[in-house]
Amino acid sequence: MNRDNPTPAIGEIESTNPCGEQPLLPYEACNLGSVNLAKFVTVREGGPDVDWDRLGDVVHRAVRFLDNVIEVNEYPLPEIGELARGNRKIGLGVMGWADMLIKMGIAYDSDAAVALGEKVMGYIDAEAKAASAKLAAERGTFPNFTGSIYDTPDHGPMRNATVTTIAPTGTLSIIANCSSGVEPLFAVSYVRTVMDNDRLVEVNPIFEEFAVKRGFYSSELMALIADHGSVKGVDDVPEDIQALFVTAHDIAPEWHIRMQAAFQKHTDNAVSKTVNFANEATAEDVRHVYDLAYEAGVKGVTIYRDGSKSGQVLTTGKSGKVSSEGEVIGRPGEIEPRPRPLVTQGRTEKILTGCGNLYVTVNWDEQGMCEVFTQMGKSGGCASSQSEALSRMISVSLRAGVDPDAILKHLRGIRCPSPSWTEGGKVLSCADAVGIVMEHALTYMETGEAGRGVTKSSEKLDYLSGACPECGGSLEHESGCAVCRACGYSKCA
Repeated sequence: MNRDNPTPAIGEIESTNPCGEQPLLPYEACNLGSVNLAKFVTVREGGPDVDWDRLGDVVHRAVRFLDNVIEVNEYPLPEIGELARGNRKIGLGVMGWADMLIKMGIAYDSDAAVALGEKVMGYIDAEAKAASAKLAAERGTFPNFTGSIYDTPDHGPMRNATVTTIAPTGTLSIIANCSSGVEPLFAVSYVRTVMDNDRLVEVNPIFEEFAVKRGFYSSELMALIADHGSVKGVDDVPEDIQALFVTAHDIAPEWHIRMQAAFQKHTDNAVSKTVNFANEATAEDVRHVYDLAYEAGVKGVTIYRDGSKSGQVLTTGKSGKVSSEGEVIGRPGEIEPRPRPLVTQGRTEKILTGCGNLYVTVNWDEQGMCEVFTQMGKSGGCASSQSEALSRMISVSLRAGVDPDAILKHLRGIRCPSPSWTEGGKVLSCADAVGIVMEHALTYMETGEAGRGVTKSSEKLDYLSGACPECGGSLEHESGCAVCRACGYSKCA
């Protein structure tokens, strides 16, 4: 990063912004903008081509616009304003790159695409620097020009310390209705999670246009692709269309890195780029990508393994199925509990609670503790149904891989208005009782010896008499009665 620091006399770069595309000195700020490359495809006699003249004109306008932003911006701290105006860094980048390739009939994972990417970014970078030099003649150089990498006899004045950056453009690309940054299509059809976990099914408009023109469009096919996430291997989609609409998960990691490196060659700052892995990716797969990125000379790279977050922003039908009506079925990226084993072993323990005797069965198999059953000594009633619900939730959590210690940590110490006393101390509630038995079962699984009584110290809780039925606070023994100091409730009143 610091080999490309344009103002080494001011200080060293210590970090980047959150997405990694903007290396920053302490107190520096981002000032980024992106050109939608999908808008610069023109048709000539030889076929589709880039409208270079129009692209150059827009780059010059964008550089002036971003430089104006520095002038009119209100900064939250004086130090930020001083450094932003001192270096005048801007970061003009691109979005809609995958859309441009599709419109030009070039597959993303091809040598032709990598070569075009280097050519496009080289042109944008050269025009952006020309625009910055023109602004320097008109408005003056950035104040920290002296001692910068441009302060040489071979280089002219510059208005901005940096001019190019490639951001992820997540929100911008939604507004512009184009592909994000220099990424391939995430999916031909996908689910986007926005706002309060609202889930929107989106279909690539260019693919829909191609499908109608080529005559293979149908609502059934769109539903199939929405579920599949990719057109690769879908028989009703022509092979040339399958190659053209390649998605992030279809592309080998090498092509992700090659494309990023092509754009990084002509980018002052850095390139935000994600290598998408399937859920089955290994640590060695990740290591391989980091090695490739280092060898290619990129400044940073992001990897994302599908389903590694419970609430990821983009998901395909492979993670959460989509009906023909566009309804998302299931919650993608979330952990599914393993099936209940056919054969288990375990132990049942009777423990006294304020609601009566509670019989708790804890079972396990070769993978560990897997289920809990509860049965009240007296049938029916709210206590019985609540303890059954509790045991079911514990069982699901155990088979989903939750550590039993984490579960009993939350169960132990829960109070109700009717605690009870048993060997070793107080049972504060039915939930506390289940936690006690689970604790005993863990001891038995580890040592072969059955635990008894309240094994967890409850000395600090012995003076308590459960939870207040009025406010939920702690009831305390006082003058032969249970009282709540929080709300004044008295069990004897």
